[in-house]
Amino acid sequence: MRVSANVQYVFRDLLGGKWRARFFFSFHYDRDVHRVVQVRNSWVIRAAGEATPFYDKAEFEQVKQRAGGIEKWIEAQLQGTSVTVVLFGAETYNRPWVQHEIKRSYELRKGLLAIDIHNVKHPRTGADVQGRNPLSYWQVDVGGQKVLMSSLYKSYDWVGDNGYANLSGWIEAAATAAGR
Repeated sequence: MRVSANVQYVFRDLLGGKWRARFFFSFHYDRDVHRVVQVRNSWVIRAAGEATPFYDKAEFEQVKQRAGGIEKWIEAQLQGTSVTVVLFGAETYNRPWVQHEIKRSYELRKGLLAIDIHNVKHPRTGADVQGRNPLSYWQVDVGGQKVLMSSLYKSYDWVGDNGYANLSGWIEAAATAAGR
């Protein structure tokens, strides 16, 4: 069974130095970890001990062996966050743990946003094919109507929408929209 990898981060306003929001990355580890590392390394500024470290595949194998395994780990990672950021590539849409993380984030009333990372170049293979937005997997009831989550929450393209310059604003907007 493949797992998604998820990491909790904190970002701060570069001008004011004030901690603004805690967020959780949800993504397909096996296929997209190299792209996600580039996204993470392009902007993260963290004080020592302020964010959960980036987990590798060996650590996920250990998590799977624990009682409650991945589900308990996900719950612990979501705790204290305001926003879930779904970084999606070619195969993220069908990942069961990504689907679980989106569902739990919605149930916990977290801010949600999706960022297409298929154009972030993998060091060996370059850009990837575009995948479906995982937020379009879910329908929720809004005023008696079934509505796709992808129509309720913002989606961006990391390259086309300049994620390097805009990620903190996207996260802050998602947190604000969720009332966090």
